[in-house]
Amino acid sequence: MLLGAYDACLFDKPLGEALDVLAGLGLRSVEINSGGFLPPVHLPVADIRASEQARQDYLGEFESRGLTLTALNCNGNPLYPQEGFPHRQDLLDSIELAALLGVRRVVTMSGAPGTDAASTRPAWNPLTWWSPLLDVRDYQWEVAVSFWKEVQARAADVDVRVCVEMHPANVVFNPSTMHRLAEAIGATHVGAELDPSHLFWQGIDPVRAVQDLGDLVYNAAAKDTRINDAAKVNGVLDDRFTRVASGEPGHLSLGGGTSLSGWPSNASWDFVAVGRGHDVAWWTEFLGALRAVDPDLPVNIEHEDAELDQLEGLRYAVTTLLEAEKALPTPAS
Repeated sequence: MLLGAYDACLFDKPLGEALDVLAGLGLRSVEINSGGFLPPVHLPVADIRASEQARQDYLGEFESRGLTLTALNCNGNPLYPQEGFPHRQDLLDSIELAALLGVRRVVTMSGAPGTDAASTRPAWNPLTWWSPLLDVRDYQWEVAVSFWKEVQARAADVDVRVCVEMHPANVVFNPSTMHRLAEAIGATHVGAELDPSHLFWQGIDPVRAVQDLGDLVYNAAAKDTRINDAAKVNGVLDDRFTRVASGEPGHLSLGGGTSLSGWPSNASWDFVAVGRGHDVAWWTEFLGALRAVDPDLPVNIEHEDAELDQLEGLRYAVTTLLEAEKALPTPAS
């Protein structure tokens, strides 16, 4: 399978050095950030727009190391309810840049608008048991469908597939909402990025999710989640995140004047390196489900394990994935 990594955990290194690390670990696929929550550290946007020679030179950095640039990543909130918030344009630009490079995938999130037209902050509304919450849902989906019809049209025009990560705090956060979006916009170039980490803590079986979505799965992430003992007391929903001021350790700007919240202590769940939440046998089953959809599907490691440094976490994830791939049964001829 086409195993690789997302470049965000190597932002401290220049592109060539980051690619050397990934190639040295035995990976073949790379996903490069193009905007949204994080800046395009390894993507020379102006150069790529400027000339075909610049684009070929850039792609040559990957090809010379036996790597393939399989996706751009523009995770963010393109439905943020403030005029001029950058994530929307970043996504549209990423589709353009992918087309210029001949890259056929852009990873993103569906986004979440506010509760009504006057809102200036996004709202997640996943449990619509009360009629006012149904009103919020209906408004949010009206906004989402309008924007995503535009994305579908732009992506189809240039034959780029937009891969929506099913991520809480967005209108698309599980398979049923992914199906709803695809059906509402008549999707031919908008589908799912299958990141199991956010499905694990929702109680979703990612293998069943792959089987349910089928051909709507366009891309996959390799990221693990450990469910902690605190989940038995507090469940998996948690509002104990904290503010991290600019200049404080752990502060991370996420665009448009926003920032990453501080992780709660004694959390119900944590993101961990591939294999530290679920064993090789589970990852073998997951890779097998993905292979049944598309044997050439990229599966890119996303390293967010706060207990391991960048290289330690990558090595751990790569070891697990390569063992899982090796354990896959030989496909029937």
